[in-house]
Amino acid sequence: MHSFKNPLIIALDFDNINEALNLAEKIRPYAGGFKVGMQLYYSAGQEVLHQLRAKNLPVFVDLKLHDIPNTVAGATRALTRQGASILNVHAAGGKTMMRSAAEAARDEADKSGSVRPLVVAVTVLTSIDQIVFWQEMGHSGAIQDRVVAWALMAQEAGLDGVVASPLEIAAIRDACGPDFVIITPGIRPAGTAINDQKRTLTPGEALKQGATYLVVGRPVTASHAPLEAIKAIVNEIS
Repeated sequence: MHSFKNPLIIALDFDNINEALNLAEKIRPYAGGFKVGMQLYYSAGQEVLHQLRAKNLPVFVDLKLHDIPNTVAGATRALTRQGASILNVHAAGGKTMMRSAAEAARDEADKSGSVRPLVVAVTVLTSIDQIVFWQEMGHSGAIQDRVVAWALMAQEAGLDGVVASPLEIAAIRDACGPDFVIITPGIRPAGTAINDQKRTLTPGEALKQGATYLVVGRPVTASHAPLEAIKAIVNEIS
């Protein structure tokens, strides 16, 4: 697996590859790795992955793949060749789709001699609260129950872990065991705005609950002093 220096993954949510790479270079001594999501990947494509991997920086490619199993398997193979350290699929795509992604990552890494990425499943987005979950998405029951059910399904499908809100960390850890990877967005250091996130914790709280990796974006990338902002988070989690 690709080595993350610490649990902190910084989300490079930019349109411009140079802006993203300049920030990554500035804060790289303190970041465990970087996340390339839809905004940057759709703007800069695989070039941004090439540039980050050339600097030996682990990259979480956050494209939330969700399609028929064959299509997701093909996309997983491509991202494996491009050097993704972590990639994700939607748990809502079902067990067959998730299993196809896990198998494709393993097969492509073996065939190309590359390092196999971690493949994780997105559960319920951190922007969704209980009312939206019921009234707009048409689900019944508690968000936590659905997240845990999807985490168990992902584990059965051979995935390495899930992406989930910090509020579900403890329940997932209890259900899926100590080695299951839990990636938590919705991380907000004390005193920072929660923006469009609904289910959040501070970095220290999330790690105490059992998170493996923490994804932080705007508290660092939108800061007027990003280096000081990331130093403060690293101090908290260490």
